[in-house]
Amino acid sequence: MADRIQQAYTMRNPENLKFKSPEGLTEELVRRISKDKNEPEWMLQRRLKSLEIFNSKPIPAWGPSLKDLNLDKIHYYLRPNAKNSKSWKEVPKDIYGTFEKLGIPEAERKALGGVGAQYESETIYHNLKKDLEKKGVVFTDCDTGLKEYEELFKRYFMTTCVSPNLHKFAALHAAVWSGGTFIYVPKNVKVEIPLQAYFRMNAQKGGQFEHTLIIADEGSEIHYIEGCSAPQYQESSLHAGCVEIHVLKNARVRYSSIENWSKNTYNLNTKRAVVEENGIIEWVNGNLGSHTTMLYPCSVLKGKNAKSDYIGIAYAGRGQYQDTGCKVYHLEKNTSSTVLSKGVSVDGGVTSYRGLVQINSGAVNSKSSVRCDGLMLDNKSKAMTLPAMDVHESQVEVSHEAVVGKIGEEDLFYLMSRGLSEMEATKLIVSGFIEPVVKELPLEYAVELNKLIELEIENSIC
Repeated sequence: MADRIQQAYTMRNPENLKFKSPEGLTEELVRRISKDKNEPEWMLQRRLKSLEIFNSKPIPAWGPSLKDLNLDKIHYYLRPNAKNSKSWKEVPKDIYGTFEKLGIPEAERKALGGVGAQYESETIYHNLKKDLEKKGVVFTDCDTGLKEYEELFKRYFMTTCVSPNLHKFAALHAAVWSGGTFIYVPKNVKVEIPLQAYFRMNAQKGGQFEHTLIIADEGSEIHYIEGCSAPQYQESSLHAGCVEIHVLKNARVRYSSIENWSKNTYNLNTKRAVVEENGIIEWVNGNLGSHTTMLYPCSVLKGKNAKSDYIGIAYAGRGQYQDTGCKVYHLEKNTSSTVLSKGVSVDGGVTSYRGLVQINSGAVNSKSSVRCDGLMLDNKSKAMTLPAMDVHESQVEVSHEAVVGKIGEEDLFYLMSRGLSEMEATKLIVSGFIEPVVKELPLEYAVELNKLIELEIENSIC
């Protein structure tokens, strides 16, 4: 699959669109999106309010520079000439060909309980295995979810988890969101086979704003995987999706993501989970593509004994800035969190860990452990760690460890003395460095991530 996803950078299908919005964002366009989707009035009003918030908030001035991202040149809404189907046979051949080359139908047959596929602004395929349907599991796109589960959307959609007031791009997302994934797992139901969604941007100067809403009811379990890609163009594209996860009492959610956007894409994604009593959220993130990434999955540990685990890897080559990390808010006693972040940079690329652990007063006996490591493969690259600890309670355990360094010449020499080439030795060292992250992925995705990084190393060093 890794070879297929690497080819996705140059795989440009002809535009198969029913509608392509003009460049730029207007109130008329927001109204058009809501009308096309036949949304209830309350959702339109939320969109319009979010548009006001977007127009009032500044571009973030910290972290990577966004000065070259021209928001007036983005196409915010692109409707493919395809309906949402439960059969790949009903998907137009050229669009199906894109997902076939990426290996999505094959992965569905082999190891997944359900698959969703989005092309530009719309979901074109969604299917769930019958045995999960019989258990009451809901796995559909958010456009359909809004129609069929309106009360759940009123309660959970961008209310208590991600607010449009959070930052400019959260407001942008709330104004123009389209497609995405809606999952509801009933009480005490355990989904033992992962569900996956794949998001593909194809058009030049396109924007994608899919929404993921996951509700794991009390005592339930779910593993959900997302993958992303886009072809390489000269002009910038924008991805500003949003992930909201509600982990109710005694529930457990694992969210795995491999984001391999092309190197002209700005990836400004927002991901956040609210975790109730005894709930567990697990984040597994791999970020390889994009021109610039600003992504900080956040856990709000709202209930007693709630837990958050984060494992992430970021890879930055020439012209890339991966600004990633994790935020955890400990609001109740006996909550715990672990953060393990790995960054690899080469050929002038920049990786930085930017994170926050906040422990509120009264959150006694809470524990947090943060480790962030950066590995530079040459003298041109940068690796940084920017952790923040905001602790308002004395009866807690908090630790932070950071190691940033260049690949060791002694390690290279040792491996080369055993018959490996410098390239082979470098790839072996990097594989060992990222191993704690890779082993948390399903086997097929672990192999994919390793191969992708090996390909990137070869392209950067050769």
